[in-house]
Amino acid sequence: MKKIDVFNHVLPQRLFERIGELKDIGKRVREVPMLVDLDERLRVMDKFPDYFQVLCAAMPPIEALAGPAESPELARICNDGLAELCDKHPDRFPTFLASLALNNPDACVDEIHRAVNELGARGVQIFSNVGGKPLDLPEFAPIFDTMAALDLPIFLHPQRGAGFADYQTEQKSKYELWWAFGWPYETSVAMARIAFAGIFDRHPALKIITHHGGAMIPFFEGRIGPGLDQLGARTSGFDKASLTIKRRPFDYFKMFYADTAVFGSRAATECALEFFGADKMVFASDAPFDPEKGPMYIRETIRVIESLDIPEAERAKIFHGNGEKLLKLSEDKAHRPQRRELVGVENRLA
Repeated sequence: MKKIDVFNHVLPQRLFERIGELKDIGKRVREVPMLVDLDERLRVMDKFPDYFQVLCAAMPPIEALAGPAESPELARICNDGLAELCDKHPDRFPTFLASLALNNPDACVDEIHRAVNELGARGVQIFSNVGGKPLDLPEFAPIFDTMAALDLPIFLHPQRGAGFADYQTEQKSKYELWWAFGWPYETSVAMARIAFAGIFDRHPALKIITHHGGAMIPFFEGRIGPGLDQLGARTSGFDKASLTIKRRPFDYFKMFYADTAVFGSRAATECALEFFGADKMVFASDAPFDPEKGPMYIRETIRVIESLDIPEAERAKIFHGNGEKLLKLSEDKAHRPQRRELVGVENRLA
């Protein structure tokens, strides 16, 4: 069965040449060659028949690399590099997710238009916070508005570092708990803030794909259901009447999509599938950040999905059908999208 991996990571050579001297970037590339080495990436992909990758940039976020005056240029360099990989290998990389300089929201809208209409991007990657700012601030609204108008997906990736301490009395997080537990929390809170901000009320057809199986949300179904139905009961000074959302909080969490990048955990995959349903699950591996530096998360994620006791039609939706639909790829094969396909939409936005 065809498999389209919609959330894996690469560091385009052009971007690496600009930022490779920064702290930890060079070290990371040396330890995970598949990030930059295209030949190594293709060798890993060859291990898996009928396997394709939708490319997106690896951490750190563009906005963490430069100030708002310089970051848009880095976003352009990154997206040009991603498009170049797709153009050179359309049989491997059907499209890519554009990177944005989120510390310059005005430039983000221009870059979305350029990446989609000129380069062939079919989605964007954003992060759970922007230098500590939440995504529900008005300054980020144009990004959601633009993606809703284009009817293309937003891919939500967590962002938190060791500087976010585990306890208020400490200066840094220990034992990489900022990653193991902090990242799922980051994604979950970002989802909640998007929900309570009424973004889905304004754009009910907006597609947001959450990394790592929807993070904490599926497991905490009870807390976001009857728990949040009692919103305000635990906090003095909060007026529930101040909420402007039109639905029960729980209903908004069901409007998100989730990927299968849970590092080969069958239990987590089943939990996410039970919550979001087969129509809102997409195949993703999070390659190449596994102990084998590339193949392990792909192999184990495929193994888990193939082992699920679900109809073959649902398995096909997860492996490729949902991704093809969300990214507006061909119904019959993975291919490089024709840039002219969205020109009409782009012109209406001009």
